[in-house]
Order: sequence, then C-alpha cells, then structure tokens
Amino acid sequence: MSNAPAIVVAQEPIRRTPVALLELVRSHRRVAAAAVLVAFLFLVAVLSPVISPHDPLAVNADNSYLPPLSPGHIFGTDELGRDLLSRVLWGSRVSLPVAFVAVAVGLVGGGLIGLVSGYSGGITDLLLMRVVDALLAFPGLILAIAIVAALGPGLRNAMIAIGIVAIPLYARLVRASVLQLKQMDFVLATRSIGASPLRIVLRHLIPNLLNPIIVQASLSAGFAILAEATLSFLGLGAQLPTPDWGQMINAGASFLTNDPWLAIVPGAAISITVYSFNLLGDSLRDALDPRLRT
Repeated sequence: MSNAPAIVVAQEPIRRTPVALLELVRSHRRVAAAAVLVAFLFLVAVLSPVISPHDPLAVNADNSYLPPLSPGHIFGTDELGRDLLSRVLWGSRVSLPVAFVAVAVGLVGGGLIGLVSGYSGGITDLLLMRVVDALLAFPGLILAIAIVAALGPGLRNAMIAIGIVAIPLYARLVRASVLQLKQMDFVLATRSIGASPLRIVLRHLIPNLLNPIIVQASLSAGFAILAEATLSFLGLGAQLPTPDWGQMINAGASFLTNDPWLAIVPGAAISITVYSFNLLGDSLRDALDPRLRT
C-alpha cells in the first residue's frame, strides 16, 4: 500500500437544481398529476373568453336564482341573472395571476434579504433579521389588510400586500440555507482560491437554493390565491364589476339558506385551485429532495 498522503478534495454536494421536466414527470407520478392539474387551471383561465357560454357581466333579471343544471346555465345564475359558470371562468383570470405576482414580490424581496443576511452575518444579519421579525409580529392576514388599507383597495395593491406578507418566509428560508451552505467544503475551497463573494453567490449558493425555493413558491401560490379571495371578500381586492371568486362568495353568503350554490360554486373553485398548488408543492418537495434521490 502506498504511503503517499491522501489528497482531500472538497466535494460539492448534490446541486439543488431542478430535475429535467421529462425525467421528473416520468419518475414521479404525483408531480405529473399535479403539474397537469395546475396547467389545466391556467389553460382554463387563458381560454375563458372563448369557452365561457355567456357574458359574465350580462344582467338578466328574468333568469335570477336559476338552480344548477338549468337549461343554458350548468351552475345556475346569481341574483342578477348572471351565469355562474361564466363568472367562475372569468374569475380565474383574476385569481391565478395573483399566484405569480405575489410570489414574485415575496421571493425577490425575501430572497435578497436572506442572501445578504446569511452571507454577510454580523451586524447586517442582526439588523435585517430584526426587520423580518417585525413583519412576523403581525398575523399575515391582518398585515395584508393594513397594507391594502394604506395603499387603497384594488387588485394590484392586494397582490403587493400578499407579496410583502410572504417576504419573511422566503428571507428565513434562504438565510437558513445560506448559513448551512457557506460552511460546506466546496464554498470554503472556492473562497480560499480568491473567488469574489458575487461569484460564490451566483455560481454556488443560488443553484443550491433553487429546489427549496421552487417548493416554497408552489406552496405560497396556493396561500396567495386564498389570501386574495379573502381580501376580495372583504372588499379590498378586485373591485366591481370585475368577476372575482372572493366577491362571489361574499355576494352569495346572503343567500346560503335558499340558494347555497351562489357561494358553493366559487368556493369550490378556490378549494380546487389551492389544493392543486399545494399538491404540486408537496410532490415537488418529495421529488427534489436529494436525500430521497438515489
């Protein structure tokens, strides 16, 4: 046996980069099913102007309170005679974009805070985390309501408010991951050869952060849709006459005794959408976890 000293090479851990789409779909049926379901929802939102059987804003007092399965109105009509199916389809064009905008606001804001805080450490970490703790001191919905009240009711302000509420979640997630990653051999070795902090962050930290961020973004999308519906229910989200699921539940709440479908139909739309995003997030977490991959 040779007596030459062993050379220890700093090994980089399995990079948390997204698995190729085809491989992911082929290897994980739950991911495939969830992705198809979410894609179908977005397809419905895109095609709603084409597939809606009626104008969602058309008022016809003679057709008020038609029950589901009525001729020409599969889900019935509301108190103004508007077709519920058409309004639910058009409502998806309001609720689903919230998943992108609100998640983007939270991801960009929280991700930057987490990266700077976790990598810099010291007083910078202390100050930034105290800002995050201040945001966490308020219940998420109460904070969103306060922000919308300050900015003014409207869908755009509601999306911004929901994104701000998500900032602490992403900040803590990214910071925790960065604190762990920067102590690993491959980062220490890269730093020892004179790599700049920017290069370390871009080439080594961010690629290993992608998987947990993708999973959290999928889960946060469902929360964002639910939060937007809540704000619209309170009159702080999308404004009339824009069809919105939260508004529809608010209007239908007054008729639960005699005409429950007015609230059940948009409520079911919200439940299916939130469930789809949560299923996608849970499936991605199982599929992208390196500890579960061989």
